[in-house]
Amino acid sequence: MQTRTLGRTGPTVSALGLGAMGMSGDVYGPSDRAESIATVHAALEAGVTLIDTGDFYGMGHNELLLAEALRGRARDGYLLSVKFGQLRGPGPTLGGQDNRPAAVKNFLAHSLTRLGTDHVDIYRPARLDPAVPIEDTVGAIKEMIDAGYVRHIGLSEVDAETIRRAHAVHPIADLQIEYSLVSRAVEAEVLPTLRELGIGLTAYGVLSRGLISGHWNAGPAAPGDFLRGFSPRFASGNVEHNLALVEALRRVAGAKGCTVAQLAIAWVAAQGADIVPLIGARTRARLSEALPATDITLSTDDIAGIEAAVPKGAARGDRYPAAFMADLGVGS
Repeated sequence: MQTRTLGRTGPTVSALGLGAMGMSGDVYGPSDRAESIATVHAALEAGVTLIDTGDFYGMGHNELLLAEALRGRARDGYLLSVKFGQLRGPGPTLGGQDNRPAAVKNFLAHSLTRLGTDHVDIYRPARLDPAVPIEDTVGAIKEMIDAGYVRHIGLSEVDAETIRRAHAVHPIADLQIEYSLVSRAVEAEVLPTLRELGIGLTAYGVLSRGLISGHWNAGPAAPGDFLRGFSPRFASGNVEHNLALVEALRRVAGAKGCTVAQLAIAWVAAQGADIVPLIGARTRARLSEALPATDITLSTDDIAGIEAAVPKGAARGDRYPAAFMADLGVGS
């Protein structure tokens, strides 16, 4: 497994990270606990060192699952990236973001206990809290770094101005944000700002929740598949258009001798050595398909062919429902 360093001050991690959200089945539908744990083990054995979770994924279920999967493993053999602050209610309901300094420390205490570890490698607010200055939130995480409970500070889904303000308080290791062939808004202001400041990018949604994986078919989402069931990109009238883009991408992938998913992941990785794609695989089969993407080298002509098949801005529908988009620092 190749490695990449997250910015000037961040850790060195595997060139692909594992996103664990789908392993707690309240967003993408039911998941299999044994298969999830086996997938984590397979990722570690393949050299994946970066594992991403959130304290609100399954309301603690995801952290407990990872604790079980990581039990007995050397703590220096993997890095935990944890998001915090997203408020939830019973069922698939969201209740805003709480980034108050006291809440930061409270959330961290719960995460350390559930994960069964004495520190988190990268700790980040899941979204911006409009009621709390980002300086206060980052300052609270800095205190936890000084106390030894956190190693690095990350951000998630914020704009360029917020990145600058946060970085002025304490060096930011990375920004986690959606970035894919069909979600390229970060390229306008956010990515140049990260590079100016020496901050890495961990890209989630590189397959747009499976839409551009080459495995999705038009039709209603499965019961319990909350995100895709409400996603504008999967809505009737949009999904057919978006899947036509995937078919164009499939032809490019065929010529390259790889799968659609591998090509889409490789495109994200090719956008810079400061970018680490997060793969939301919750089965060993999907993980096995994704891993070879790190070995794909894309030429200038390859990239031109990919972007001709899926032009910038060609996807129909926002990446989240309108009610969620207001909480994001950048658009689609």
